[in-house]
Amino acid sequence: MPILAHQFLVRGCGFAMNDESLSVSKYWRWSVYGLLIAISVGTMTARVMQVESASRADPSPFLSANDKSRWATIRALVDEGTYVIDDIIFKEYENFDDLAERKEDQRDPVWHSIDVVYHRGSDGKWHYYSSKPTLFPTLLAGEYWLIKKLTGATLEEKPFYVVRLMLLFTNVLPLGLALAALAWLAEKYGTTDWGRMFVVACGCGATCMTTFAVALNNHLPAAVSAMFTLACLLPICWQRQEEWWRFAGAGLFAAFTAACELPALAFFVVVASMLVQRSPRQALVWFVPPALLIAAAAVGTNYLAHDTWKPPYAQRQDGKTLAKFPLDEKTPIIPAAGDPTDQKRAPRISLSSELQQWLAGGGVTVSPESWLEESRPNKRWVLVDPQSRERFAMIKDEDQEEIQVRQWGNWYEFPGSYWSSGNLQGVDRGETSTALYAVHCLIGHHGLFSLTPIWLLTVLGLGLAITGRDRDWRELSIAVVLISLAVLAFYLTRSQIDRNYGGVSCCLRWMLWLAPLWLVAMLPAADWASPSRRACWFCLAFLAISAFSATYNSLNPFSHPWIFEYWQYLGWMKY
Repeated sequence: MPILAHQFLVRGCGFAMNDESLSVSKYWRWSVYGLLIAISVGTMTARVMQVESASRADPSPFLSANDKSRWATIRALVDEGTYVIDDIIFKEYENFDDLAERKEDQRDPVWHSIDVVYHRGSDGKWHYYSSKPTLFPTLLAGEYWLIKKLTGATLEEKPFYVVRLMLLFTNVLPLGLALAALAWLAEKYGTTDWGRMFVVACGCGATCMTTFAVALNNHLPAAVSAMFTLACLLPICWQRQEEWWRFAGAGLFAAFTAACELPALAFFVVVASMLVQRSPRQALVWFVPPALLIAAAAVGTNYLAHDTWKPPYAQRQDGKTLAKFPLDEKTPIIPAAGDPTDQKRAPRISLSSELQQWLAGGGVTVSPESWLEESRPNKRWVLVDPQSRERFAMIKDEDQEEIQVRQWGNWYEFPGSYWSSGNLQGVDRGETSTALYAVHCLIGHHGLFSLTPIWLLTVLGLGLAITGRDRDWRELSIAVVLISLAVLAFYLTRSQIDRNYGGVSCCLRWMLWLAPLWLVAMLPAADWASPSRRACWFCLAFLAISAFSATYNSLNPFSHPWIFEYWQYLGWMKY
């Protein structure tokens, strides 16, 4: 990746900063770009160097359950050679039989995260794993291994030193290069001094890309990869500059964007179709292999971690039905298990001989030591067999008037799981109304346009380009519109539990990776506004509000936006 980035930044630009052939205007613009990028990188570095959790009792460089989950995987891979994080998130862990996973006092408060899954590993035992995609943490494990070998510092003993150093190389440096790529794109395809510099200024401090630089996450690397993809793609499509490394870079970066953000598959498909249309042979020879490499790495690391091709977020439902029993007077009564909402300390329910025979008659064989746990009030039990180390789901389906026994398949349901406890807090409960969710995603407390009004200029730029005469800009703008609408529709149509605004987050973080596309699409609007003093003042006002939103959460992107907090203070909403 660094080699390809250097190729398009140096060879793609076609000039050096000290080239005497540069016009005064161009040199002046690049000077401004450099100043803006330097300020942005400097402020991100300063924030990274003081990253610390809000917990005074257990200080750490981790800002949320989200990044803890990834750091736990990185530490486990290098220090223990496994994706299993049992020994990372618990002080003392005994697998399965002693049920130590239920004991809150055994959790390591620094490392424990709610973003974990629990399933049977390749060793036949039940383990905890990060719920996050495996490719990115696996790549960063190589970085941690190198730091450990060179300095002797470990995440266990010196977490602040290692985390801050890795964030500089993982977040700040790549984003700095991406901002340089944005400046190059603005310089190449913008038409006015003011418009070019305005777009670069927006990228340097008015989007939440810089906000997320202080935490390990998948959104920022996806945005960086999308920026590099555009820098490789547009010269091919617009100037017929068909060097092999541009195709290879587009394939590598577009595929990595999709590996970090599943909905970015739409972006990958659009990029692939545009390149195939321009040069089928070059696309086949140079675009496809790097893309396949990323896809193989993403799927392969997932298989190494979970012993299956399906990622954790696809493991939310029970498996196939093993047996069905009519719900009538002959059905063995399953006793109550006390308080069904106490998921962390739910008692065992011993199986009666009648219930064991009933299960055996349906083809489900369990040992006498097996037990039941009530997982959801009066509707669901977990059947646990310690001898075979199997779990089954027993579900009371009153509509069908039967009890079903299914293979265990929900990795997010386990003793102490936040996600299946029924005690979700705040926005994690999900928005009940899809329409209200759409309003808040666009113009409400997590609104794309209310928090970051510079995106209104993107809408204007898309409209100007689509109705304009430039075929290249029209094609790109239509693609950006289709991709944006597809991604937005994907999240708006999710089930209630997923309509949660990205959890506790400074913005609608799932769409952050689209920022590079929206910044480039903003160029026609910024150039259009350049001759008008009044239009420029409006643009500056949008820039100021957007920069405020991005800076408000600059010390921790995993915190609520200022609009959300202010509305709660006023009592306008309750979560």
